[in-house]
Amino acid sequence: MYAEFTDDLITGNEMIDSQHRELISRINDLLVSCESRSNQSGAARLLNYLADYTDFHFKEEEAFQKEIGYPGLKEHLEKHEELRRTVQELHDMLTDEEGPSDAFVSKVAENVRDWLYYHIKGFDRSVAEYKYMRDSADRI
Repeated sequence: MYAEFTDDLITGNEMIDSQHRELISRINDLLVSCESRSNQSGAARLLNYLADYTDFHFKEEEAFQKEIGYPGLKEHLEKHEELRRTVQELHDMLTDEEGPSDAFVSKVAENVRDWLYYHIKGFDRSVAEYKYMRDSADRI
């Protein structure tokens, strides 16, 4: 159920990879806090902590993409907005259900953890590959 930073999540960009490790750590902190179903304030605090770090990471990643002239920036920004909306839905769900229910935990797993895995393996890896190819163009 917990998230794990595995080799298939490595993009090769040290900044992005270290921030992804931190995101996964924060997702796990949230999931651990949910084990006590009555811990609404703890779950809310850790969800806020995750949301703040996610926002920081997205800003860093987006600035990096602008810096390298990544052509898929617009689509990447849209994907980042998806996760921001999901986190807001989780805040609403946590309040409505007065604590971390089974449905809340499932949504964290499916819509945050699994979204992050998919996003890293596809979108973020393509950014790292673009930078590598751009920097290596003179070698081809």
